[in-house]
Amino acid sequence: MVRNNMTEDVLMNRNHSAKYLNRMALRCKMLCLLAVMGLCHLRAQDALPLQAVVDCEAVSCDTLFAYGHRTDTIDWLPVVWPSSFRMQQVNVLTDSLGILHPFWEKLRLMRAGDVSDTVRVVHVGDSHIRGHMLTDTVASLLRKVFTNMTYRDFGINGAFCISFTRKERVEAIAALKPDLLILSFGTNESHNYRYNTEVHYRQMDELVRMLRERLPDVPMMLTTPPGSYESKRRGRGRRTYTINPRTSAVVKNIIRFADANGLAVWDLYDIAGGVKRACLNWQEAGLMRPDHVHFMPAGYALQGELLYEAIVKTYNAYVEH
Repeated sequence: MVRNNMTEDVLMNRNHSAKYLNRMALRCKMLCLLAVMGLCHLRAQDALPLQAVVDCEAVSCDTLFAYGHRTDTIDWLPVVWPSSFRMQQVNVLTDSLGILHPFWEKLRLMRAGDVSDTVRVVHVGDSHIRGHMLTDTVASLLRKVFTNMTYRDFGINGAFCISFTRKERVEAIAALKPDLLILSFGTNESHNYRYNTEVHYRQMDELVRMLRERLPDVPMMLTTPPGSYESKRRGRGRRTYTINPRTSAVVKNIIRFADANGLAVWDLYDIAGGVKRACLNWQEAGLMRPDHVHFMPAGYALQGELLYEAIVKTYNAYVEH
């Protein structure tokens, strides 16, 4: 009888222990739940601010920055190349000395509404510029984001850079009062079978010297030619076309001159594929005229879009840094 009572006591103790543990587990769960609810309440007790708050006393504030980017940068979509293009390069302006910084600053102030003056770009060159299609494309795109900008072109069919060293032409350029001067030559130089790099270099030097005398504070940018073919007559009115072998020498000379004289460069030839692919790219995409020197409207429009893209990318880099 004693043995049975002891067994019953043990069983009762076990039941009490189990109930106790269950109650403790339930309490722990309730406490955890309350803690979680309390945290959620604390996190949600204040409404989120509509804009990020910056402690201007703790950091150096620049009101033009917002969420990691400047409000005065320009949104742009990358140019879509024709599917037949190969070996294109990154579309950039080269300005290692920052000579274009005063121009970018004028554009920034214009967009900020701090100045109302017109910013003027003058684009000088050969028949590629004289045809207006390239420059009209650049101008229309730029005026959408820089409302007080004028973009004027001054091109002459068949022109070499030396063609603009006449005093009256330099005066005509100066009369346009540019804030940026773009010089686009090289195609006609490359079609000279007697092309000489040193003669060409001296001609560029003479033109830039004359322009700087009249426009001492105006930054200048050179562009390289897009590439072209030369033709040979094969009898009975037939012609064959081969890639102009002197274009690459002209391009190298333009870049060498720009580097030595503190000028910015937009190397369209390299961007479009360089010595291996530029001419083939233009031709295979159907963007060249039958003379294999000039371009179809779509070809000039593409070149204008590329120049606009390079300008906007460089402007954005300036205002961001």
